[in-house]
Amino acid sequence: MNNPAELVVPRVQAAIATAFGDEFRQTDPVVRPSQFADIQVNAAMALAKKAGLPPRDAAAKIVAALNLDGICTGVEISGPGFINLSYDGTWIEELLNSESAEAATPAKAVPPAAAPQRVVVDYSSPNVAKEMHVGHLRTTVVGDSLVKVLEALGDSVIRQNHIGDWGTPFGMLIEHWLEIGEDSPEAALLVEDPSAFYQAARAKFDASATDADGFATRARLRVVALQGGDQETFAVWQRLVAQSKRYFNAIYSTLGISLTDDHIAGESSYDAHLAQLCQELEERGLARTSDGALCTFPEGFTGRDGQPLPLIIRKSDGGYGYGTTDLATIRYRVRDLQADRILYVVGAPQNVHLRMVMATARDAGWLPDTVQAVHVQIGNVLGEDGKILKSRSGAPVKLMALLEEAVDRARAVIDASRPELSDEERAVTARQVGIGAVKYADLSTGHDTEYVFDFDRMLALSGNTGPYVQYAAARIRSILRKAGVLEQFTSGGAAETGPDGPATAIAVVEPAERALALHLLEFTTTLNKVRDTLEPHRLCGYLFELAQLFTSFYDQCPVLKAEESVRNSRLALCALVLRRLSLGLDLLGIETPENM
Repeated sequence: MNNPAELVVPRVQAAIATAFGDEFRQTDPVVRPSQFADIQVNAAMALAKKAGLPPRDAAAKIVAALNLDGICTGVEISGPGFINLSYDGTWIEELLNSESAEAATPAKAVPPAAAPQRVVVDYSSPNVAKEMHVGHLRTTVVGDSLVKVLEALGDSVIRQNHIGDWGTPFGMLIEHWLEIGEDSPEAALLVEDPSAFYQAARAKFDASATDADGFATRARLRVVALQGGDQETFAVWQRLVAQSKRYFNAIYSTLGISLTDDHIAGESSYDAHLAQLCQELEERGLARTSDGALCTFPEGFTGRDGQPLPLIIRKSDGGYGYGTTDLATIRYRVRDLQADRILYVVGAPQNVHLRMVMATARDAGWLPDTVQAVHVQIGNVLGEDGKILKSRSGAPVKLMALLEEAVDRARAVIDASRPELSDEERAVTARQVGIGAVKYADLSTGHDTEYVFDFDRMLALSGNTGPYVQYAAARIRSILRKAGVLEQFTSGGAAETGPDGPATAIAVVEPAERALALHLLEFTTTLNKVRDTLEPHRLCGYLFELAQLFTSFYDQCPVLKAEESVRNSRLALCALVLRRLSLGLDLLGIETPENM
């Protein structure tokens, strides 16, 4: 741990214990940024009330007991009892050079969390034979970023793509497939335009709703055949799923998402366990029949009429719904996957449903208190009109079309600004910048809030955007390239060798260097905050500020034109910033371009 504020906290707590008694040892020092020093300790105000002292006197007692030798050069009391601490410059250099050595070593680039966990992350979850739209974008991007951060911190992560691959609509889809034939152009729509395939089946179903021998009737019988294990029907269902996987994987490949077929655990996975699950809930007295349906009524959930809200686990027609499958899922993840933590990266409208599922699972003993289940709520993506983003026709925006447009827009900018690059280089950079811009826009906004989808803002080289952070990294690469040390600093060997042979120590002299150094030392702390809060926007905010601080440093502190010792120090500092920007972007699932 190289974060100076976190290293100071135990010393302040020890001083509090010395000043006020050991029972106060775990008191929060209330460390905050200070405009007069590096940090401010604000614990004296709360302690003063308990000790019956004026706040400044309480602060004086803490300061008298503080041992900050070699750590702080300035300790002063200000205002009503704030304790301002200024770090020793030599200590900051030692921490920064330790950070630099660790960052250059892949195995040490991110220190593991204090207590690694086994975490199941449920995210993306598209539906078979349906187009992925912009609504799936955030669940996929946020979920994948959380997975990457958790894994980097040493958690054992199990990805779960809970696709919609079972239920009533499949009778309609299977019957349509059988009618058009596997080799027909319409069948290819499952990969090229899944929505068109689904809508064609839906239109036939609706048009024959009153025909006793028509398509709708045959579709309903197909549902029975599928659930009954009919071989022909099941084989067609498998082909539908396989075709949809090809489509999903095309989206994931374009987005750079780490989900594979091995991570699919769809609704069909739990079908064989649903009857037994319902029986168990009935036997435990947790489920009862209401209006012909078997329901649980977890405590604390009521409708607008004030009556208990039911979670339907078996419908009146004997079928099972989302509630049943989700209960089976949570039981499996605890019992079989041995999860310590289960994350549901799912749209915010599902909050009440998921909380009812979790409450029922806890009542049944399937979700013990030792396992944390969290709904990582995902807000909507809005259009410029402030409503859920849709195409001009009013249909949901197709995700692949949106991603292709992002790349095309980025390519137009790069073609105009960097004509000297080869066509291949411009194509690669356009993809990295376009896709990165879309992902960063999602991730830089609180996951539970809505945001307006705006290509111009996303692709801007100013403000808190993906291209701004990517540009800072590309700029550093250019600096190191001009200095002739890019390969040395990016090959993984910079911990042992620097521009002149032995490792180059970083000196922190100028205010801009100090500000950059202190922010660099907060990298691991930021990742741990993302792990605790499940908020990737914290990492985006960190990277944006790092890019800003680097720009200020570069404007104020000459690098390439500085004298040799200063030049080498600042090149090493640039390299550390590059490593942190690149790793941070990678944990967000965003690539770092070579050129911009």
